[in-house]
Amino acid sequence: MMNNKEFIAELSGKTGLSQKETAQYASQLVADIAMQLEEENVLSIAGFGTFEVKKKLERVVVNPSTKQRMLVPPKLVVSFKPTASLKDKANGK
Repeated sequence: MMNNKEFIAELSGKTGLSQKETAQYASQLVADIAMQLEEENVLSIAGFGTFEVKKKLERVVVNPSTKQRMLVPPKLVVSFKPTASLKDKANGK
């Protein structure tokens, strides 16, 4: 598992930028992705995947121990669908 500091250090080495500059670029990238999702836009990154905000409908759930029925309100969730090439890389193909 790689933490943020290790990721920035590795990316910095690959790009030739300082770690501070790399951290700023990475932070800006995450902020821009978040802004697009806040506006409920679909964001597709070639070779990586697609981020999308989906609406989950209101539903009724049952607590298994008390058998009490509860209403779960509708909400928005972020969905990510990786590209086929990213899936293949993750599976070692």
